[in-house]
Formats: sequence, C-alpha cells, structure tokens
Amino acid sequence: MLNQKDILATQDMIDKRHLDIRTITMGISLLDCCDPDLNACCDKIYRKITTRAKDLVKVGQDIEREFGIPIVNKRISVTPISIVAGSCEADSYVQIAKTLDAAAETCGVNFIGGFSALVQKGATVGDWKLIRSIPEAMAQTNRVCASVNVGSTKAGINMDAVAEMGRIIKQTAQLTAKDDGLGCAKVVVFANAVEDNPFMAGAFHGVGEPECVLNVGVSGPGVVYHALQTVKGQPFDVVAETIKKTAFQITRMGQLVGREASNRLGVPFGIVDLSLAPTPAVGDSVARILEEMGLETCGIHGTTAALALLNDAVKKGGVMASNHVGGLSGAFIPVSEDEGMIAAAESGVLALDKLEAMTCVCSVGLDMIAVPGDTSAATISAIIADEAAIGMVNSKTTAVRIIPAPGKVVGDRVEMGGLLGSAPVMPVHQGSTEAFIARGGRIPAPLQSLKN
Repeated sequence: MLNQKDILATQDMIDKRHLDIRTITMGISLLDCCDPDLNACCDKIYRKITTRAKDLVKVGQDIEREFGIPIVNKRISVTPISIVAGSCEADSYVQIAKTLDAAAETCGVNFIGGFSALVQKGATVGDWKLIRSIPEAMAQTNRVCASVNVGSTKAGINMDAVAEMGRIIKQTAQLTAKDDGLGCAKVVVFANAVEDNPFMAGAFHGVGEPECVLNVGVSGPGVVYHALQTVKGQPFDVVAETIKKTAFQITRMGQLVGREASNRLGVPFGIVDLSLAPTPAVGDSVARILEEMGLETCGIHGTTAALALLNDAVKKGGVMASNHVGGLSGAFIPVSEDEGMIAAAESGVLALDKLEAMTCVCSVGLDMIAVPGDTSAATISAIIADEAAIGMVNSKTTAVRIIPAPGKVVGDRVEMGGLLGSAPVMPVHQGSTEAFIARGGRIPAPLQSLKN
C-alpha cells in the first residue's frame, strides 16, 4: 500500500524531476486481416485498429488529469506487416503503411509501430517486399515506424538482410533529405527483437501476444540523477542500492497507470518496460547519471562500468515493483534524445566506438546517431553487423537507429525536434567494408544457441 509519504515523494518526482509515463502502447493483432486483395486487407486493418484503439488517447488523457501523472505518448503496435500482408498480391506495401498512418491519425496516437519483418534466419517474398517498401513508406507517412530483425542468438545473423538494410537506410535518408533524413529516425534494425516492446521505433505486436494488450513504458533519468546527488562519494554498493530503490518507485507508478488504463479500456495488461528513456530536456539525461557517479564526461574510461551498474540496478529495482516486467527494461543511450550525450558527442569525448562498447551493457544499442551523409551503405551495414553480433553473442537485444544525414558533415547538427531532439554528426571509420558486406550468407549462431 502507498502511504502519504510515498505519494508526496512521487508527486515531487513528477513536478521537479521529469518523472513521467513515457508511453502507453496498445498492441493489436492483425492476423485476421490477411487477404489476397490489397485493398480488402487495408480496409480490414483500418477498421480493426480504429475500433480497438478508439478510446486509447481519451483514457490516457483522463488518467493524466485524474492522477496528475504525465503520459507523454499514446501509441499502437501491430503484428509485423510482412506476416499480415504475405498473401497480398502486390509488389509494394506502401499502401498498407499509408493505411496504418491514417488509422493512427484517426485514433490520435503519436506513432504506430509494426511495419516490420523478422528475417534473422531467412526472408520470405513478403519480407523482402516490406523491406524494400520502407524508404517510400517512411517518406509518405508521418506516424508509421519500421523495424527489421536481422539476427538472433538462436539463428545467427542474416548478412543478406544486413546488406540490404544499409541500402534501405541510405534510400530512406535520400527520400527524406529535406528533413535531414528524418525518415531514418523511424527505422530500427534489431537483433533479438522482443515481442512486447512499447517504445518506438521498434515496437511491434508479436505473434505470441494476445489479441490485444496494453504495455507501458516508464521513464525517470532525472529522478535517478537527483537520488544519486544524495550519496556523493559513497561506495558503489550504496549507489546501486539507491538506484534500485528509485527504480522501484518509478516502476510502481507505471504498474498503477497500466492497470488503470487496462481496466478502463477492457484490454489485458501486458508488461511494464522500466527503461530509463531520456529526453533532450536538461535534467532528464542518462549521461548525467553516469557523470554523477564520478565521471568528468560521459564517454571517458569508466563509462561502460558505470552504465553496467545503472542498467543492472534499474532491472533489480523495477522487477520487484511490477507483476510483469518486459520489453527492453534498463537504460537507453540515444544520442539525439539525451542532452548529456549530445554534449559529450559534440566535445569529441563520446565517439561511435565507445558507444558500441556501451551497448554491450545497456538496454538496446546504437540509437539516434547521425553520421555524414556520404557514409556508404556498406559502412552502415557493417555498423549494423557489429551491433547484431554483440546482441547475438551476449543473448541480448541490440539495435541500430542511424541517420546518414544528406549533405551533412562531421561537426554539423541534425535537428529533429520534439523528443527526437538534435544530433551532432559523428565520424565513422573511413576504411572500406564493401568486400566484407558483399559476401552475404549467414553468420552462424554461437555455441550457446544450442541449449535444448
């Protein structure tokens, strides 16, 4: 039971420490929308989404008002469209992306995820159609997010898909060049993607999920940062315990909101994703938490160890506060969305190689990173392959959301606005990876995949 002290402490976190519910995301199965006729399939998709999610935004706003808890985003995730559209007699799935966009607009949600394909072991005809539809789909929609899973610990890495995604990301940047390649901010490439992730751009409704479910993503880097200011100079045991207690409080709020929204919508409650998701606002940064542990600047030696402690303590504290914890759960390190990461990158201390090392111990991977517009598709594919390898070998989810900003060079800045923030253009290694990527095939799964 919450006592008065707990309630007042939570209210202080909301008012002064940027604590919020980052998203309530309704997952909707579209498996019953399959149809050989593309128009019929689109009609079914639109009708089902707008029926199921018609009250999502209103319920979120009602809870915000009644409980005084900010719910920043209301979102929808759907069954991977490559599965739903696999029987459609069409060469492109752009029309489906437009249908998803129209449904999202009708429901009033911020984003809809699930323009996705799962190709870690191989790709169907429908998978390739979806992947090759991504650039045009991102250019012609506002709220649709795409994701492709190219690797897993069980299957290895599909290097044909990795090579194609390098080209797809380049094409997406070119088609959205007037917005500095903004379409790429809505495309993420995964290894070990999870089925219940409420965060964009990687959310999709997995085939193992119920007909409809409500998942919640919480946040609160500012709360953790403030808590650590009370234990300056104390041992790491104390730091970890402080983070655990704070993560418990944050997750408790997510559980409360999730249960309430679930009851009002008549939809089963799924999971709380207790990831620390930063924003560009000062005081809401994961990088500043790491610096509060004693690092002069995020990115110097010791950063990976500090992030490992943070990620683990967040999980340990949050898992005790909710019946079902899932999604990604830990600490996100998106460069453009984190004021401290932006500052560290602009100073030259935080480089791409260090970020890659940090992804070994955080929730996801190389997220919201801008690179020069002339970066080759092969180099982007190689970056994806490196990150997928980290996920595959370590049995964790990793991802790449990278923006080759057209016309931009190192030292320039990409402005995306809102929660997407702005990203300094970071340098990449100049050596050629063309021959490496051209090999294709599949990188075999590691030995630990044979657990049965």
